[in-house]
Amino acid sequence: MDNWRLILAIGLSFLVFLLWSIAFSPKQPPKSKITPNETTTQSNASNQNATVTPTPAEPNQAKILNTPPTVASSDVIEDHPARQIVVNTPLFRMTLSEKGAAVVSMVLKNYKETVAADSPLKELIPPALSGGTALLSLTGVTGNGTSHGLYTTQSADSILIDHDPQQVLFTYTTSDNIHIVKSYRFFPDSYLVDLTVAITNGGSKPISGEIKLGLRDLTSADPATRSYGFEGPSGYVNGKLEQVKIKKIDEQNRLAGKIEWIAIERLYFMDSLVCKTPVEGYMALSKQDNTITNQMVLPLKDLAVGEQRDSEFSLFMGPKSISILKAAGHHLDRALDFGWVDFIARPCLYFMNFIYKYIPNYGIAIILLTIITRLIFWPLAQKSYKSMNDMRRLQPLMQEIREKYKDDKVKLNQETMALYRTYKINPLGGCLPMIIQLPVFFALYRMLYQAIELRHAPFFGWINDLSAPDRLLHFDFKIPFMSPPYGIPVLTLIMGATMLVQQKMSPPAGDPTQAKMMMLMPIVFTFIFINFPSGLVLYWLVSNLVSITQQYLTQKKAA
Repeated sequence: MDNWRLILAIGLSFLVFLLWSIAFSPKQPPKSKITPNETTTQSNASNQNATVTPTPAEPNQAKILNTPPTVASSDVIEDHPARQIVVNTPLFRMTLSEKGAAVVSMVLKNYKETVAADSPLKELIPPALSGGTALLSLTGVTGNGTSHGLYTTQSADSILIDHDPQQVLFTYTTSDNIHIVKSYRFFPDSYLVDLTVAITNGGSKPISGEIKLGLRDLTSADPATRSYGFEGPSGYVNGKLEQVKIKKIDEQNRLAGKIEWIAIERLYFMDSLVCKTPVEGYMALSKQDNTITNQMVLPLKDLAVGEQRDSEFSLFMGPKSISILKAAGHHLDRALDFGWVDFIARPCLYFMNFIYKYIPNYGIAIILLTIITRLIFWPLAQKSYKSMNDMRRLQPLMQEIREKYKDDKVKLNQETMALYRTYKINPLGGCLPMIIQLPVFFALYRMLYQAIELRHAPFFGWINDLSAPDRLLHFDFKIPFMSPPYGIPVLTLIMGATMLVQQKMSPPAGDPTQAKMMMLMPIVFTFIFINFPSGLVLYWLVSNLVSITQQYLTQKKAA
């Protein structure tokens, strides 16, 4: 039993160390082989409002090429500055630029940058991102500057979407007389924006090529801003979520198949381009300097002279909230991925939000969710604690056997197993029930780490953000092993103390080295959890308290 306890302890320690290293080690941003056409444009557009109009479009099958896209030059001489048009809805404020008909600002009205009372609203597009996002480019067209050329629009500089949908139209003509209309259509109650691209061949010969519609974002050079949850390019291809790791982008710069959507994900937010109907094409990824690009590439085949072809998309730029993504449809909710424990974590997230409807405090919701989960596993845990208690009662006899046969390992094992049989004790009885519960604990861990509901969610007192580490008071000096802000991690210290109590209540290991290692575990866990979000620490603390209560009741009953 001592060996199994040691193995379990080492396994759990390794698991937590692994999670800690994933959570706080630097992550590289995704790279990309295909980059949209870029030019400099202003992206700090928080002063204007705009309206947009979409047109339907239907992408066809796409052929995958292994050469990177070319960057085309502008077709027109710009004789006036690009206008910026600001569209205000109850949910967001989007700024569009005539330069490339791009989105250069997206401010979410229900979310803030920080937890501070005077914090500005959340901006999804970094001001330093030159050229914005949602850029269009074409191949097979001479002198194509559609991604950075100067479009024209008749829309007002400021548009308010409060009741009826409204649209904004941008038009552009290439040097060989290819007419492009890029339209956005806004709704007062949705983060989804209809985006339609209409291409008309006004030239003298048929054209064939590819339509490339891309999302762009900046990567962070600061490892402290990166997180355990996935961040980077992704897509829903062939009915399956594809999330490309940063280190794999050079190998997976193109993912071909039936595309439903592509995205650039952050921990709590995402930008996504959605096909109204899934179509054959490919997702092209690239990274230049610190700019990530994720393009949806679709075919534009045999567009005859005078013919018009429309392609219909939706643009989603908003929170990775399970309810909002589910309502948006198109399997966007699959972007909120909890890995191999998704089938457990997703129902737990729904249940936590259900509790919040009646008790509007996510800290209390976490406490109730943890207690209910532990009650479900109460019978399994009861077997484990009963086995551990039986082992505790056998410790004097086991110690005698160790001393008597300390020089004969074979005889020591034989006598130990005979002792287990005499008292009808399974040496694995205390470990197996705990191992069975590990997937649930890990699912809750993943869910609580990625749930946007906990972002800036207060609990009580000094804990005003369940997605951030708890810090009582703030110090001006650095503290080893602690990420800023520096302060007293009260909740984490209490959690460490409960682990120490649990350790004291467990039967001692027979080997002195094992005993020392087991006693070190609470200290190791405390240091690991010191930078974890307070919501996670709260979950672990409550779980420990339930375990201590159950262990105490079991020992009292057996006394």
